[in-house]
Amino acid sequence: MADLSENLKSLGSHLDRLRSRGILNHIAGKDSPAVSGATFETRSPVDDSFICNVARGSEADIDQAARAAKDAFPAWRDMPATERKAILHRIADLIVERADEIALCECWDTGQPLRFMSKAALRGAENFRFFADKAVSARDGQALPSPTLMNITTRVPIGPVGVITPWNTPFMLSTWKIAPALAAGCTVAHKPAELSPVTASILCEIAQAAGLPDGVWNMVHGYGEEAGKALTEHPDIKAIAFVGESRTGSMIMKQGADTLKRVHFELGGKNPVVVFDDADLERALDAVIFMIYSLNGERCTSSSRLLVQETIADEFERRLIERVNAIKVGHPLDPRTEVGPLIGKGHFDKVSSYFEKAREDGAMIAAGGKRHGEKGWFVEPTLFTGATNGMRIAQEEIFGPVLTSIRFGTEEEALAMANDTAYGLTGYLWTNDITRAMRFTHGLEAGMIWVNSENVRHLPTPFGGVKASGIGRDGGDWSFDFYMEQKHVGIATGQHQIPRLGA
Repeated sequence: MADLSENLKSLGSHLDRLRSRGILNHIAGKDSPAVSGATFETRSPVDDSFICNVARGSEADIDQAARAAKDAFPAWRDMPATERKAILHRIADLIVERADEIALCECWDTGQPLRFMSKAALRGAENFRFFADKAVSARDGQALPSPTLMNITTRVPIGPVGVITPWNTPFMLSTWKIAPALAAGCTVAHKPAELSPVTASILCEIAQAAGLPDGVWNMVHGYGEEAGKALTEHPDIKAIAFVGESRTGSMIMKQGADTLKRVHFELGGKNPVVVFDDADLERALDAVIFMIYSLNGERCTSSSRLLVQETIADEFERRLIERVNAIKVGHPLDPRTEVGPLIGKGHFDKVSSYFEKAREDGAMIAAGGKRHGEKGWFVEPTLFTGATNGMRIAQEEIFGPVLTSIRFGTEEEALAMANDTAYGLTGYLWTNDITRAMRFTHGLEAGMIWVNSENVRHLPTPFGGVKASGIGRDGGDWSFDFYMEQKHVGIATGQHQIPRLGA
């Protein structure tokens, strides 16, 4: 991996290209400014410097994108699945070719460290390859014979769909949503997060270069209350896939109600990592630290609540403090950096506000708890101790490199604490007692649970949460369940008796 100076030099050439034209909308195969001509700036969280101007789409732009997706849908739906598969594989190939550019731009636009983002493009390519291979069998169904009928099922694409992606890992999450939609035979109107628009636009460029037909994938940049709201309300859009805050998900559901939109939500989390005293504490420590401080803590699956058994809590927290204080905060393009800046000032202010909330509620700041440096939106990796589960720092999603440690005595107490939150996305359990693991995972209110492991994604498995953490599942055939409709056909196998009325 190149050093900081080499990475900055490489980034410079990509930024020159961005600034020369800005980021445009992409509708019906053509790049275009917003209908209104309005733009907004995207700035780097590293030093608040200008990156480029971005088209500020609104209702008129969304209407064009939705109509383009509607017009392109029949041909894309009816294209042989082997041809759709080939196009998606070409997209993956081109992602790999531009992987370095994608990583550098993503780091500069979001503040995510290169040590994590250097593989983000390759993960995105793998998403496209996985769903490309599944496209051929996406419409396969079942034969369900009855005494008088041969009943068969199939799946058909639902139609044009809206995809709204977040700012934290925008490239990978765009591929995670759009690849299965395209593989299913849907067309897409995509609204990327306004705080990190750069790599989503690169991905759209790649799709065009790979031969994706015009109108199959349309992109409109802009703000949620303008472009996002118009997308969720548009009558030609049959479903909305959204990743973001739970509160925003609730708003989208209301906005889509009048047109009876299907929704898929991957929302917030306040995920517990539960460490019992019989666990492999060295591995548990590594996993606890990784799952909250990697990706700047800006991840929905972060283990932001540590529930640690009181018999080991003193020693575990002592070692945790040492490790947290040693985490390297720095420039995201420096390969040695472990934590970079938060996405922007608004989020920096939100995360920083919890330092005072922790003190007000009676917790202790055992590490961090303040700004790092004088430039950019950096905060020190932070650890709260002496917390209880009712405190705001234990109930509210902070979405930063901030961990709250809470002690428990018994298994029953740990489970009650773990479930005592509005969220239910993930849970992490550390114990060498297999019967306890089975009991605990059965009772834990979460859509995904890892035992003696950090979050390790396996693409065929279902991804999603319960309670305020979401609706629906991604991954494998679960993605197709959202982007496709089930169809049943019953064919008579003989001349069964039909009731005669009025004969």
